[in-house]
Amino acid sequence: MNKISWLAERAVKILREEGVKALAQKSLSYFKKIVKLPILPFALLKLKHLDKNCTLDKLLDFSFYGLWGLIRPLQVRNEISELLKILNKIKPETVLEIGTYNGGTLFLFSRTASENAIIISIDLPSGYPLWRKLLYKSFALPKQKIYLLRMDSHREETLKKVKAILSGRRLDFLFIDGDHAYEGVKRDFEMYSELVKEGGIIALHDIVPGPEESVGGVPLFWREIKGQYNSKEIVKDWNQGECGIGLIFLNRRRS
Repeated sequence: MNKISWLAERAVKILREEGVKALAQKSLSYFKKIVKLPILPFALLKLKHLDKNCTLDKLLDFSFYGLWGLIRPLQVRNEISELLKILNKIKPETVLEIGTYNGGTLFLFSRTASENAIIISIDLPSGYPLWRKLLYKSFALPKQKIYLLRMDSHREETLKKVKAILSGRRLDFLFIDGDHAYEGVKRDFEMYSELVKEGGIIALHDIVPGPEESVGGVPLFWREIKGQYNSKEIVKDWNQGECGIGLIFLNRRRS
């Protein structure tokens, strides 16, 4: 059976068993896979020639629209913009992101971090296809190092790997946007917040209450811990049903 015949039979089966909506969604997903891979060389070229001194607005434009949506962040633009303004002032030298997916926030963090920063990404092997590793590695500025750990953040071996990469250093910035289940986000916070230095920042994404499939248990966990620290909420609209960024400043813990 040739590829076209196989695809036709597959489409008919999905249509019959799962309906029109499922067929449309799976067709779009397949289309993205076969179209975006050839775009990769052009994306790498655009990244190579991107002005290293871009303003934050231009960096945001690039991440949202500059690579044909390839690295579009799953963020509210003015929320991630406010976070980037904070990071741009402190220029973190050690960054850990849990949950990378499209790579948009990884790109933005690399451009607001120190020019010689160590940046670590943790995501499940199923979090993004292997071909994206080359794209994500290309985010690094000449003196930066980006480590992509395709591992479960909840496993002790992953924590050991992060510690080995840091080699005794502590994190300036931790961004938690992985497992959104209550126990999942809680475990990420408990495991990796211990690596953040005094004076560092922890950010949690999706603190705005919304549907379970969008925000999981993050809003509940945020409500439980925010009062223990000096915290800040970056939210465009508390009725938006998702997103929102919660910040914890570890140099100002409340008694």
